[in-house]
Amino acid sequence: MALTCSSDAIIPSWAYLLITTNLAPFSKNIIVGNLSELETSIFQDIITDLPTEEYKNKPIIIKGCSEKNIPETAYIQLVSKLIPVAKSVMYGEACSTVPLYKKALSK
Repeated sequence: MALTCSSDAIIPSWAYLLITTNLAPFSKNIIVGNLSELETSIFQDIITDLPTEEYKNKPIIIKGCSEKNIPETAYIQLVSKLIPVAKSVMYGEACSTVPLYKKALSK
């Protein structure tokens, strides 16, 4: 749930808290902001909970084209999470990827 005020009204901070007390039982996520900020928050939660064990020392392609709008911040968070475990990280489609990261060879 995204709580926002579309006018120039001054909203006391406790007002959002009061609204939240009524919405909390029905919502997984409540933020003060617009829908774009809510989507960013949702992606952040998903990426934070993403298990990375299955990607250990493997090449990863982050899909570039999607029917859904994915915030740029989500891509940044995903790459940051995958770099410590991946062998390599690329962006795009399998036929035309952009290399982003390659693990250095151990000596």
